Amino acid sequence: MFLKNYTSDVPVDRTIARIEAVLIRCGVSAIEKEYGPTGEPVSLIFRMRVANGTVARVRLPADASKAEAALWGNYVDGEALTADGKLPWNSKKRKKRRDFAEQAGRTAWRIVQDWVEVQLSMIQLGQAEVEQVFLPYIWDDRRKRSFYDAIRQDGYLALAPASEAPAELTEHAT
Repeated sequence: MFLKNYTSDVPVDRTIARIEAVLIRCGVSAIEKEYGPTGEPVSLIFRMRVANGTVARVRLPADASKAEAALWGNYVDGEALTADGKLPWNSKKRKKRRDFAEQAGRTAWRIVQDWVEVQLSMIQLGQAEVEQVFLPYIWDDRRKRSFYDAIRQDGYLALAPASEAPAELTEHAT
């Protein structure tokens, strides 16, 4: 499995500060943070002007619990676990799943930072527009969901069905 930033030792608050600095340099008009039940940051929400002049709210989540599950899965690497999800007593691996909790937060936020920097670079180089990269994360405050969540919850009906390939494409495939 390829996992980027899985050894990052940069604290979450420093990574979030870096993301905020990049967003500010790129013209966002406001930034806020959301926190989980134990006080850990779970998302950044920022306002950014889109092509038609509208200001959109964009919510970028970082799910440390999913990152922890991925890091743990990578560590156990197919080894049989007990019924409660632990390594068996005779395993040579000594770490426990909880050992990955802090690393998961650092890794999740570093990946968000890398993604934001790349997306904003693409926008600045004219390779993409704001809406192209941030559309799935546009946040609807009334419904408390992202654009992607809305499409998924509606069974992806907003997506056009795939049409058959044009004849000139199928001719070259043979």
